[in-house]
Amino acid sequence: MKKKYVLIFCMILLLWFFLDMVGVDFGDKYLVTRSFTEDGIYFIIYLTALVLFIFKEKIGKYILDVWLLLWFATQFISHWLYTLTGRGSGKIEYFKDSLKIFESRRRYIPDAYHIVLHLLIITAFVSLNIYMVKNKKGSQ
Repeated sequence: MKKKYVLIFCMILLLWFFLDMVGVDFGDKYLVTRSFTEDGIYFIIYLTALVLFIFKEKIGKYILDVWLLLWFATQFISHWLYTLTGRGSGKIEYFKDSLKIFESRRRYIPDAYHIVLHLLIITAFVSLNIYMVKNKKGSQ
């Protein structure tokens, strides 16, 4: 995989995550609330890791890789663990006005924004790791 493909996936993720910084709503429903206060540091860390990958690839690829892994682990614990264990009644209430792909009143299922976010994090992580493995083989 070429670096430009990794960057495309990472830039799509950056743009999607940027929606969290500004918020997007549609009348009485929202895709994501403006959460710069809560998530701004994560946005800055991701942006920094991405810039390091672009300009200082030798170290940047490892920093970005670790960040994407930690970010997904955090998202999994914050969202999907509640889905799997069924203990998300507070989350159901908190996200009640968000746009949903799957609606449930009994079990918390992440909203549309978070489902897409998680898929983009995984895609960026997998593409980066494919790039790193293929690049390592090519340099030996």
